[in-house]
Amino acid sequence: MNGNAFKLKKGTLVGLLFPGTLVYAFFVLVPLLVALRYSLYNWSGGPRMTFIGLANYLTLMRDADFWNAFKNNVVLIVMCVVFQLGLSFILALVLSSNLVRFANAFRMAIFLPVVVSPVVVGILWQLIYSNDHGILNWALRALGMGALVRPWLDDPSIVMYSVSVAIVWQYLGIYLMIFMAGMQGIPADVYESALMDGASGVRKTFSITIPLMSDTFKVAVMLSIAGNMKIFDHIYVMTGGGPGKSSMVMAMYAYNSSFRMFRFGYANAMSIGMLILSLAIILLSRRLMASDSR
Repeated sequence: MNGNAFKLKKGTLVGLLFPGTLVYAFFVLVPLLVALRYSLYNWSGGPRMTFIGLANYLTLMRDADFWNAFKNNVVLIVMCVVFQLGLSFILALVLSSNLVRFANAFRMAIFLPVVVSPVVVGILWQLIYSNDHGILNWALRALGMGALVRPWLDDPSIVMYSVSVAIVWQYLGIYLMIFMAGMQGIPADVYESALMDGASGVRKTFSITIPLMSDTFKVAVMLSIAGNMKIFDHIYVMTGGGPGKSSMVMAMYAYNSSFRMFRFGYANAMSIGMLILSLAIILLSRRLMASDSR
């Protein structure tokens, strides 16, 4: 009886998982295998494909433009992990307390940019950063801080930081919700015991909230790394990878290699390289966080 029940439950589980697994395989695993196959060819479109083995990967390892694009992705990751996750955690602490009225309205306002198209966000921040008519430079001049006026999207030394602000602003709401959900999962009696022992709000944050949310932080960091390694829309709209190649990221470099230079085989090798680098950074971050938690 128990064995039949187990078989029934096992069969039901397989039946429920099969459609999702099939969809995942079709939209993720199959394209990945196809990209891996094409990366072994010299292909400029059309029916002719020349097998060249690992030559595309060897070229990729020596491609200075690719590694410059990777460096720009790393800049985005650092900016978003530090500021996006840091600000969202602070906001989650404030909005989860009883100190703020209309907390739901603030949560909705912070989350609203998440549902806006990245293209629209890119156009909006392009207008904000405009040299002649941008709101930012106008505000700096109006406040008597004209010395801080910059060509925010035309200066190679600061363009990546300018773009990072737009990305941090748009996706702040996602991590706010993740952190607030993590905080709600902490039992209230833990805080009550700490309060009875005379722990302050800061002490509770560092001794209770942060340690008990370590898994939540790991998920947030992983999502931030994965998202910023494939960022494309904001860069394409705001800078086009310029000035020069100072804001070029890997996804845009792959796009240019395929649809502008018609190096489809090389672009597929680049996409596999992006996947490998993303997994390497995620694994490194998880190892570093695991060592810090010991």
